Amino acid sequence: MTTEARSMLLRTDRPIPRIAVARGRWSVARIVPNPKTTPFTFGYLVLLLGTTLLLKFADPALTGRLLQLSSTDAHNLWRRPLTSLLTSAIWLSDEGWLAYVVIFAIAVAPLERRFGARRTATVFFSGHVLATLVTELPVMALISARLLPSSAAHWLDIGVSYGFFTTAGALVFLLRGRLRLVALAAMEAFIAVIYLGDDPASLDSVVTLLGHACAAHFGLLFWGPRLRGASAGPAPIPVGMQAPESVV
Repeated sequence: MTTEARSMLLRTDRPIPRIAVARGRWSVARIVPNPKTTPFTFGYLVLLLGTTLLLKFADPALTGRLLQLSSTDAHNLWRRPLTSLLTSAIWLSDEGWLAYVVIFAIAVAPLERRFGARRTATVFFSGHVLATLVTELPVMALISARLLPSSAAHWLDIGVSYGFFTTAGALVFLLRGRLRLVALAAMEAFIAVIYLGDDPASLDSVVTLLGHACAAHFGLLFWGPRLRGASAGPAPIPVGMQAPESVV
């Protein structure tokens, strides 16, 4: 609003419109996950907050046992595959819950707003399960062949990163033109930064790197085309080829 227009409104004793301010606030609130528009994202973040607080304040012996049972390491996948696959994605490996709020707001909530909670959950958990099996089953085979020590079957493998990267990959495919290339480069760089920020020489870091890459490209190449087809919907029937309406 210009200074001249503002002064004219003040002279007529009319209230100054706050449409621009309201729109700005609404757009910010729209990005933040909430139970109305993004129930899956919001509920998942609440669950992760609960387990994070449990790890922080509960008895370490109890939480250590829970993490051991939830880990999708080779030992658990052999003994209790369903339990570990379902529960490994409800824990965070650190206390950076607020960082995951930002991550979910960027990569999970936009997918849910466009395709709904059920489809977003399917994309998320399918990537979590697939990337886990693709990385851990070869570890199990190498341990059975005695090419890896038995200790490799007991490392702690928990977290939501596989599901996150699957949804991120799907979102990258849904972008167009240069924006897709920029987002793809950013996703690949993020995977590399996570790997280099850990212990690159360790076996578990290599397995995690492969899991992140598998999840991201599964979302990009498998879910991306299917979601784009679903959003496009059926092609409209030309007017001349439409069936005549019933007169009965």
